[in-house]
Amino acid sequence: MRLALMSDIHGNIQALDACLEHARTQSPQRFAFLGDLVGYGADPCAVIDRVMLLAEEGATVLKGNHDALAVSPPSEVKTTGESTAGWTHQQLSAAQRGWLDQLPLISHQDTVLLVHASVDGPELWRYVYDERAAGASLDAAKAWPGVRYVFGGHVHEQTLYYRGATDGLMKFTPQPGIAVPVPRHRQWLSTVGSVGQPRDGKPAAMYALLDTDRSQLTFHRVPYDHASAAAAIRRAGLPVFFADRLEQGR
Repeated sequence: MRLALMSDIHGNIQALDACLEHARTQSPQRFAFLGDLVGYGADPCAVIDRVMLLAEEGATVLKGNHDALAVSPPSEVKTTGESTAGWTHQQLSAAQRGWLDQLPLISHQDTVLLVHASVDGPELWRYVYDERAAGASLDAAKAWPGVRYVFGGHVHEQTLYYRGATDGLMKFTPQPGIAVPVPRHRQWLSTVGSVGQPRDGKPAAMYALLDTDRSQLTFHRVPYDHASAAAAIRRAGLPVFFADRLEQGR
């Protein structure tokens, strides 16, 4: 199976369309969206409509913390992440909010486990930033027998961890476009990066492609019209910080 893995679109329709176009050149058999379809960006409705159509065609879609915020925005904004929740909520139709609300937190498909944040308490939205957090997520995945691969988003970075001969984890920094062998005799955890809001100083969108037949994982970076996405944020009257972030990739 060739599975295209996308996460953290954050209402960025320009980045999503660019990644979908690129991914289709790789002949994926299925798509999986690992949460945070909305939040920050100016086009939440267009993103949800696009992903809903793909879900009807068999794509897996998970709920992220920003999706939950868009359904039930806080009465008082306390964090940067909450700052666009109310605006996003107002843009979405009742049907779109209802669809977001019913999305699962985890999906198990044979050897693959999908989650937005960490398998260790997915509803707590823990960040998998390091080996310790990756180990906790992998350990929690043992509740699903046969899982060899755990994929998530949330941290907006492309990383790969694997468990070797000992219980310790090794961290690997992938290179875009280069297939990484991920044999099944090991356990693997990856954060697939952000489609709509990269934060590594490069504005190009991120996604990953898993080939289970070849036991290979390839991380991709896709240039897109980030200037248009930033301009849409400014036109919508959203905080300029989020437009600047797209242009700077931070």
